[in-house]
Amino acid sequence: MAQERFEDLVETFEFLDDWEDRYRHVIEMGRAFPRLDDALKVPATKVEGCASQVWLHPRIEGGGGAARFDFAGESDAMIVQGLIAILHDLYGGLTLAQVRAVDAPAELARLGLDDHLSSQRSNGLRAMVRRIREVAAAEAG
Repeated sequence: MAQERFEDLVETFEFLDDWEDRYRHVIEMGRAFPRLDDALKVPATKVEGCASQVWLHPRIEGGGGAARFDFAGESDAMIVQGLIAILHDLYGGLTLAQVRAVDAPAELARLGLDDHLSSQRSNGLRAMVRRIREVAAAEAG
């Protein structure tokens, strides 16, 4: 499921050859992504290393090798909210082992994000990926 959504996103980005159109698309993805309940915006869900405020609330569905990773998230910056939506397309619904196997830099490079994000945004994106991988590793035991 997640892989299909991400592949659809890659195709969309290939169609949108102008970076400003891609940027607008990321922002629209952020607007469409569900907001995080305020009760979940706590220190434990806050992602450090981001220039803006970012919270990721992981959800593990099922158990053992079939356990699936999902998360809710929110940022106070629209572009970062869009990056959260992109990460959800990349990781949402994968097994914990699949989450740990994703080569996020290579996958995200397919979108051309690394060429157009500020260093602060790139650092924040890496921090979100790191948090996702840490949660998956901790849950897998």
